[in-house]
Amino acid sequence: MKVVPVQEAVGMVLCHDITQIIPGEFKGRAFKKGHIVQEEDIPKLLDIGKQNIYVWEINDKMLHENDAAMRIARAAAGSGINLTEPKEGKVSLVANRMGLLKINTKALYKINEMEEVMFATLHTNQIVYEGKILAGTRIIPLVIQGKKVSRIENICKLNYPVMEVKPFKSLKAGIVTTGSEVYHGRIEDKFGPVVKNKFESWGSTVIRQIFVSDSTDMIAKAIKVLLQEGVDIITVTGGMSVDPDDLTPAGIKEAGGRIVTYGAPTLPGAMFMVAYIGDVPVLGLPGCVMYYRSSIFDLVVPRILAGETITRKDIISLGHGGLCVHCKECKYPDCGFGK
Repeated sequence: MKVVPVQEAVGMVLCHDITQIIPGEFKGRAFKKGHIVQEEDIPKLLDIGKQNIYVWEINDKMLHENDAAMRIARAAAGSGINLTEPKEGKVSLVANRMGLLKINTKALYKINEMEEVMFATLHTNQIVYEGKILAGTRIIPLVIQGKKVSRIENICKLNYPVMEVKPFKSLKAGIVTTGSEVYHGRIEDKFGPVVKNKFESWGSTVIRQIFVSDSTDMIAKAIKVLLQEGVDIITVTGGMSVDPDDLTPAGIKEAGGRIVTYGAPTLPGAMFMVAYIGDVPVLGLPGCVMYYRSSIFDLVVPRILAGETITRKDIISLGHGGLCVHCKECKYPDCGFGK
């Protein structure tokens, strides 16, 4: 920062707001902090009474906050993300489609390790929709050394993309609904519609639902029928507790399921199963998926729709943040559940 005559300030950055007062008519900001002085500004500055002003000098080694923020945002953003114009030195990164938000948290940490820079994001692995603000970045001072921004760009290049919105695949889903009470028509199925609505809201389609009684053999046969019909994902609803007649885990295993995990460190969703038959995920859904607006289903299925293969490590990592506090008005995914 330095003091210069206004006539010599063209191309430099104001370090503070400059107020103009016209008695009886106007009092307010004539020039904003961060404004780059132009040739046509000089007469107005002189009229205000400013012979000298405090400025930052921009040169080939220094970048203005707007330019720096835009360069950082461009370097970090992958597919599915738009950038806003700089506003007060900040650039926002916005989703341009529905999908799964992925953040390279290690790269993000490296960026924020740099002095004079900040980059704040939402949590990774959550559903986002078009128009959702995902992140914001800016530098702390008005100007920054260009070499610092270049270092950040290199971090982003080595870890590209630092963030992206992975699109959902449109999958063909099959549902196996267990329970003798539903199979024999004693009660209405309430589970299937919940699962169907969620799949459809994410761009996939349930092509068939098969009802079976509490029978390991019937569950296994229904799964095999759906596989023969070419489904991409199977959910088996109900029968996931430890009661003697809850046989879904055994049925999935008998159908050839390779069990990734039976049980998840989430509430709701503890009695959840992930298995694979070939490349097809088979999910055993506990009753909480039917009753709660957000559950383990909402944490795992979007990752499958985004093309990810679920591992035991993925499920274990849900424990930190895996407790839903059942807010009176559910705001998921804008909450701590699963994060």
